[in-house]
Amino acid sequence: MKLVVLGLSLSSSWGNGHATTFRALLKAFAARGHDVLFLERDVPWYADQRDLTDPDWCRLAFYRDLDDLHGWASDVAQADAVIVGSYVPDGVEVGRWAQRTARGVTAFYDIDTPVTLAKLARGDHEYLSPELIPGYDVYLSFTGGPTLRHIEQHYGSPAARALYCSVDPHGYRPTGAARRWDLSYLGTYSDDRQPTLTRLLIDAARAAPDRRFVVAGPQYPDTIDWPANVERIDHLPPSEHAAFYSASRWTLNVTRADMIARGWSPSVRLFEAAACATPIVSDRWDGLDRLLAPDREIVLADTTADVLAALDRTDAVAIGEAGRARVLAEHTAAHRAAELEAHLLAATSATRAAA
Repeated sequence: MKLVVLGLSLSSSWGNGHATTFRALLKAFAARGHDVLFLERDVPWYADQRDLTDPDWCRLAFYRDLDDLHGWASDVAQADAVIVGSYVPDGVEVGRWAQRTARGVTAFYDIDTPVTLAKLARGDHEYLSPELIPGYDVYLSFTGGPTLRHIEQHYGSPAARALYCSVDPHGYRPTGAARRWDLSYLGTYSDDRQPTLTRLLIDAARAAPDRRFVVAGPQYPDTIDWPANVERIDHLPPSEHAAFYSASRWTLNVTRADMIARGWSPSVRLFEAAACATPIVSDRWDGLDRLLAPDREIVLADTTADVLAALDRTDAVAIGEAGRARVLAEHTAAHRAAELEAHLLAATSATRAAA
């Protein structure tokens, strides 16, 4: 299969989870024998922070603007499938062009489904408009559960299918690093995540000054009052994620408000941390218990006291190992690549049957 992907970024993981998601998925998809071309908008904030420039499992190319993108029309037209991702700059125009140009199936890959739906509900069509959704043969969604039917019934998608994030087990595994922190968190700053991060990590750090904490990720404002026992790392490239998690006795998963409201929206960090056998403390949302079993493969926390209790547990290693086993059995990039292939083939069959 020839696949063209127009995504937010493959080259830079700075400030976004798209790059690592695409890397794991497309590397595994290529390993199934498929040819992949990734087209990325050349923007300065990623150009200055690239940590992947020449992947050996796909072609990576950059375009300056919409006019420059038209130079790739032949590749798009000849592809068996074309995927447009969420948060692509000028995504509505890119989507219209892809739907007009492609002769194979077209798909929208929403790595931000709850955020996207919230934006659509308030008339914000930054990268997707309601009119475009029926034109995509399949809507691939980071969110599963009831949201899929909503996308089909409310927006007219011919087929909305879950395609959760995943993990590359070769890049994310226990490294044997010495434990440096009692609780870690890896994630870009977000206004709606910050209250939870404050409650579950910063307040826990203040209550346990003898323990060590760390927050890694960019864009945190200078106004945050970090306790002395919270270390800050501004940016951590994917090559250092496994060592970071392996050096953590526990790690924290914090979910954006829109994703909590929709449920069924696992973060890529959830699977990456679990693959490193790092036990996870997470906030709570519908569908999480279908992915990892509470108190056996993950620990759920609502309050600062819940986090402090987790840090005192004696079964942390067992929880981490159980989480890793579950993720390797169900949530690797190889699993997702097989699902992606099945979704694209099903869409191809459906379009041929309708012709």
